[in-house]
Amino acid sequence: MTEERAPAGIDPTVPSVARMYDYFLGGKDNFASDRKAAEELLKIIPSVRTLARDNRAFMRRAVTEIARRGVDQFLDIGSGLPTQENVHEIVHRVVPGARVVYVDNDPIVMAHGRAILEDNPHTAVVQADMREPKALLDHPEIRARLDFDRPVAVILLAMLHFVPDDEDAAGIVAAVRETLAPGSHLVISHGYAGNLPADTVREGQEIYRSTSAGSATLRTPAHLAAYVDGLEVLEPGIVPVEAWRPEFEEDAVPDFERPGALCVVARVP
Repeated sequence: MTEERAPAGIDPTVPSVARMYDYFLGGKDNFASDRKAAEELLKIIPSVRTLARDNRAFMRRAVTEIARRGVDQFLDIGSGLPTQENVHEIVHRVVPGARVVYVDNDPIVMAHGRAILEDNPHTAVVQADMREPKALLDHPEIRARLDFDRPVAVILLAMLHFVPDDEDAAGIVAAVRETLAPGSHLVISHGYAGNLPADTVREGQEIYRSTSAGSATLRTPAHLAAYVDGLEVLEPGIVPVEAWRPEFEEDAVPDFERPGALCVVARVP
């Protein structure tokens, strides 16, 4: 993607967290500013590219498990740019008729997502902002696709750390929970400092201040525990993303010292 092809209303000089994530995953839908910010982050936290891939792999395992439990409605909030192994592709292997709604506030995500999913009757892409959760959840396109009187799986993958205020982040999760019927599931992953030095954390946060998100706030297992308090937390509980029902035996023992992302999958009883 080149600056000359930037859609109307997009400033290609401002890095986007969605396009940076695309770059970390090896995608090509990013601008020079995105690549520059991503490379600056990689210089101080070289594991970020691995983290992005581990986060994506966690999502694949989590939504597969939820689909196997019979859930056939999925809401992916902050879905980012389409890449390989999107939620609908994973879910439809288990439940071919499942409905999947992607939500993002990035116009480039909208354009790419709608182009790819135009002929798919089981999916939709909706523009909305998670910082306004009630408006998002009441969006007519989402309500037309998903029946919230039945179980819905809501995915907040690597999104809440872009909300700087702890109360606001908790409020987003609370608004989602209020909407969910019994049998629904909540999937969350969130940036985590581990043993990163405080100076390195501050350097990383400074890079994110220059992006469209404007910030990045790392949180702890206690924060995630509060988000899912009262829900049925699926095993193995709150762990680093690579340790959630891992594919490789070496990831089975959670390493809370390593910086990365924490995750949790919980069911509404």
